Amino acid sequence: MSQVAAREVSKVLLYASPWAIGLLLLGLGAAFHFTLRSDDPQVVAWTTAGITLCALVLTWLTWHQSHARSTTGRAHTTLTTALAGMWVCAATISGPLSTATGRAYVIGGVTLALSFNIRTVIRVKQVDVPAIANDPLTALFGTAAAKAGMPAIEARTTARTEHKIEADIQLEAGKQVADDFQRRAPYIESGMGLPPGSVTTSIDPDDASKAKAVFSDPRVMKRPLPWPGPSLPGGSIADALRIGLWQDLDDVLYVIVGHHLQLMGMSGAGKSIGGCWNILGDAITRVDVAVFAADVTKGRQTLGPLEESLHRFEDTTAGARAMLRDLQAEVKNRTNQLSARGLTKWRQGCGLTYWIIWLEECPDILDALTDSEMEQFLSLVKALRSAGGTVVLSLQRSDYTQMPTIARGQLGNMCFGVANSGDASFGLSEAMEEAGARPELWENGQPGMAYLGAPTIPRDRIAMPLRTFAWGMVGEEFDDEVATAAMREHAALFPAAAKQVDEGTARLAKLVQSPASAQATATAVVDQPPIDRELLVQAAELVVTTQFGSPQMLQRKLRVPWEQARELVAALQDAGVLGPARENAAPKVLRGADELDEVLDDLRGHEDDDQEEDGVDDDEDVVGEYLPPGDDPDPDVQAGMDDEIPDIDEGEPPWTFDRGESMTPEARHAALITLLQDWWDGGRRDFQTGDLSPLWSSTDMTRQWAQGRLRKLRGDEVLGYDEDAQRHLMLTRPE
Repeated sequence: MSQVAAREVSKVLLYASPWAIGLLLLGLGAAFHFTLRSDDPQVVAWTTAGITLCALVLTWLTWHQSHARSTTGRAHTTLTTALAGMWVCAATISGPLSTATGRAYVIGGVTLALSFNIRTVIRVKQVDVPAIANDPLTALFGTAAAKAGMPAIEARTTARTEHKIEADIQLEAGKQVADDFQRRAPYIESGMGLPPGSVTTSIDPDDASKAKAVFSDPRVMKRPLPWPGPSLPGGSIADALRIGLWQDLDDVLYVIVGHHLQLMGMSGAGKSIGGCWNILGDAITRVDVAVFAADVTKGRQTLGPLEESLHRFEDTTAGARAMLRDLQAEVKNRTNQLSARGLTKWRQGCGLTYWIIWLEECPDILDALTDSEMEQFLSLVKALRSAGGTVVLSLQRSDYTQMPTIARGQLGNMCFGVANSGDASFGLSEAMEEAGARPELWENGQPGMAYLGAPTIPRDRIAMPLRTFAWGMVGEEFDDEVATAAMREHAALFPAAAKQVDEGTARLAKLVQSPASAQATATAVVDQPPIDRELLVQAAELVVTTQFGSPQMLQRKLRVPWEQARELVAALQDAGVLGPARENAAPKVLRGADELDEVLDDLRGHEDDDQEEDGVDDDEDVVGEYLPPGDDPDPDVQAGMDDEIPDIDEGEPPWTFDRGESMTPEARHAALITLLQDWWDGGRRDFQTGDLSPLWSSTDMTRQWAQGRLRKLRGDEVLGYDEDAQRHLMLTRPE
């Protein structure tokens, strides 16, 4: 009730103010008349001149201070001040209640007071037409803010272009801060009838009672944007890269130097062509940068078209591990060189080539690292910023199972569309989340849409959507084949071999082969030895058991190079285990899990057939092929195929050998579940991954395999995870 009473009293005072000022004006005229009246004409003249001068000063001040008002409101208040000054001057000379001044006071005063009351009523009803005409945003924003529960805040347009409006937001001092406005921005969008994402907010660095806002139309970003070409060919990597357009259609100018970057987004959101191709596509045109890249998951699909412009590209696990080892070993040499030049960090013209280390689908690379290699990689991430380099890690979900926490803390964020707000939290910084970034609105329906937060991005941009450029536009549509051809052509214009680099970079580089060398290599591959039969049997067992047959899976599980994994898939297709290749999917498994023994027997039978076809005869003198011609070097040593093989002396004490058990995937899973059940039955309810070490020290199970199974159990809600304690929680008894 007290609040209602206060509000009504406030309204009464608001309407009564013009009348009260009129009474004060009457008193002022009377006071001046009785204190300044004189019969001397000169005194009257000087008094009139003084009062007139004061009235003119007050009139000018009113006009100057009311610049934020509408034109009508500004003229109204200024004219009122001028008329009041003229009346006081007249009242001083002839008296406030003389025939002329008295009638002017009654008629003019009532008219002016009523005019202010009319303006007040219209303004309270929020239909100030002149104000809307002068600054439409002010009136519309005020209405929407009131609906959103923030009636005291005001917006004032500071800049306006064809595609955006910039505004200063005045908050309720002492009661509101910029964070409050950022949280209510979606509701203000609703109140203004704008599309979601139209209002981008940021703090005012000079005044905590203010905020800044940019109003733009997110719908202009729905169509792909054709790539306009390199922004500064022949320039330095220290200059900004142009990688897309902000929602207000300004260029996204991104300086990649001096920090590391994470690219995250769900499959199909545009990380590869949108993020990778735009950043590297502009970076390779700069003269003082070398790109070292790896992709062991998709091989050459993403980075292959760029290969000629890359100083080193690895598409096998072994190659990626070797590249990271080589790069880490060179870091200290680079920092020593910078120190000798009196520098604490890389800068343009320092004599060292800037490095960009790009790891596409990085979890598969990081999973392949040994513990010592992971320590070296983390050392590389921590030291490379000072040594002149940027690490870019691209992945689909940056949780602790995919990305080391210490590495994630070193990275800027470029987040493409994600499935939900939970996933978004792994791809956005805290500042981006608080500013209202919402990549879950896109999912993968608008490829190339992203948020970018990095040290070189202005604070007011970190929550503004951007769209990367699209390669391979045919009309208004994207064409994948045209895009790949366009990137190959672009990379050929800026070959890595044509750049002058420092000695250390040149030593680590593995430039793309010339066409003649590549043809020679291709010819040599035709004569390569056949696939190892036992490896093929292992591959078949994995494929039939898991009912999944991608080369990526075989590469990861069997620890073989990418090309060998592809050959295994081809061999399994020839054997009828896998079907033909499918677009964007692994080949279909044609044999059921119940046919595993038959499949393995068939493959082993193929081995015997191959031996017969090759003409191998058991009666041939195989020994003679390897001994030089002549007499038997030791005639006393004779052995036949059917001779008994004597046992070897067991020694004292007898020799013993511990051999790891070879297990099927089902057996590994059963062993893990059995161990977890034993822990549950014994009262244990949490554990660390390292507690499972007895499994991989006594069997062929690996830590990586165990981590994968634990992730699946968390997905099945059998296990949970305590982030703070870094321990797995047993929610129920595993079955």
